[in-house]
Amino acid sequence: MKKTSLFIGSFKVLLSAALLGMAAVANAQSITVDDAWVRATVPAQKATGAFLRITVTGANATLVSAASPIAGVTQIHEMEMADGVMRMREKADGIPLKAGEALALKPGGYHIMMMDLKQAVKVGEAVPLTLTVKKADGKQISTTINAEVRALNGQPVMNHGKMH
Repeated sequence: MKKTSLFIGSFKVLLSAALLGMAAVANAQSITVDDAWVRATVPAQKATGAFLRITVTGANATLVSAASPIAGVTQIHEMEMADGVMRMREKADGIPLKAGEALALKPGGYHIMMMDLKQAVKVGEAVPLTLTVKKADGKQISTTINAEVRALNGQPVMNHGKMH
C-alpha cells in the first residue's frame, strides 16, 4: 500500500511541475524584428530614421523605447497628415503591439527617430538598435538588433560582384 501511495504522490508532484512549466511557456513573451534598416546620412546631418517590422508573441504589449549608441537622443515617432500638412510627433507613450501581428515602422508612418548623431551613417554599415517592449504585466523586455544602413531612398545595398 505504501509503494502505491508514494507512486501516486510522486506522480502528482511531477504532473503539477509539468503543468506549471507549460503555463510558463504559454505566458512567455518574445520580440521578433525583421527588415530593420536605417536611412544613410549626408555630411553634417544630425538626425535619421530607423524602420523595421516588429512582432510580439504571448500577449499584447507596447513598444516603449529605442536606443542606439550612435545617437544622443532616440525616440519613437509617428508621421501623420493633418489639415493637408504632414506632421511628425513623438509617441511618448509608445506604440501598441497586438500579439502575433507584425507592425511596420516605415517612412511616412511610425518610425524610430535618432537625433544628435555622434557619427555619419554610411550605406552598408550596421547600426545597433535596442528596442524595449512593455508587457501587459508591466515588465519590460528588450532585444538588440543590427539595422542595415540603406541609401536615402531606402533600397537595400546590391552586391553585384564582378559583373564587368
